[in-house]
Amino acid sequence: MNLLNVQNKVLVTGGTGMVGRALQEVMPNANYVGSQYDLTKFEQAKELFLKFKPEYVIHLAARVSGLKGNMEAIGEHYTENVLMNTNVLEVSRIFNVKKLLSVLSTCVYPDNASFPLVEEDIHQGEPYSINLGYGFSKRMVEVQSRVYRRQYKCNYINILSNNVFGKYDNFHLVSSHVIPGIIRKIYEAKKNNIPLSLWGDGSPLREFTYSTDLGKIIVFAFNKYNGKYPINVGNPVEHSIKELAEMICEIMDYKESIIWNTTVSNGQPRKPSSNKKFLDLGWKNENYTDFKVALEDTCEWFLDNYPKVRGVE
Repeated sequence: MNLLNVQNKVLVTGGTGMVGRALQEVMPNANYVGSQYDLTKFEQAKELFLKFKPEYVIHLAARVSGLKGNMEAIGEHYTENVLMNTNVLEVSRIFNVKKLLSVLSTCVYPDNASFPLVEEDIHQGEPYSINLGYGFSKRMVEVQSRVYRRQYKCNYINILSNNVFGKYDNFHLVSSHVIPGIIRKIYEAKKNNIPLSLWGDGSPLREFTYSTDLGKIIVFAFNKYNGKYPINVGNPVEHSIKELAEMICEIMDYKESIIWNTTVSNGQPRKPSSNKKFLDLGWKNENYTDFKVALEDTCEWFLDNYPKVRGVE
């Protein structure tokens, strides 16, 4: 089965967010829905499926934040995501959906996991404390998918991405992830001639996947993978936050010094992941967009659309 040949039978939750927009570039004729349906409520999830009667589902809807947002609303991240995920998977079962793909995050991995992160270690300890609510909520998707597969023979698969960035990202100063947050801070520091202060000391290492790549990855994984366990699909190349910030400063022609606010937590020092199982399906590391090119595209999109970008008030 080629997903591109059955687009009109595909429902994408969270379809108006950054990853949903990237997926639309690959698969423009699927059914994309956003916040018009509150998926934390079972009846609204059921109403959505009654309207579209999907045979295939890509589940992207989630409440997500960066470091600070996760710290300030750790309980909400757990509850809202658990409700959304539970309802989407259960209604998919009721409507006899043939296949469902959920996008999880490397935040599910234990804080004390060995490196690189491999799929077998997902449940071998608690997620990092700041990501506790979000991380456990995403783990529950994996558990629900497996038990539904065992009892109901549901073909529910899960892929694990690392930090995703790109066009249509959330640039809110609290709830954004690291790349959009830094892009906005550099832009506004330059525009308003104010000092640039970034959280932590810049030393943590992170992996980043361009949203355009993730759109292609989702279709590839949907077509190629039917296993019961999640697989890592993100770009495995690490970059320090300091390196990232300096690259964005160069792209946006910001020449002043960065003030690193070491009173704010760095978060985890690093969390490299292995994408070996994904490569075994036929994906190639060369298929990921060059990081600087992806950053340049994202910054250009931000400059073209500011202040009418998500998260800017």
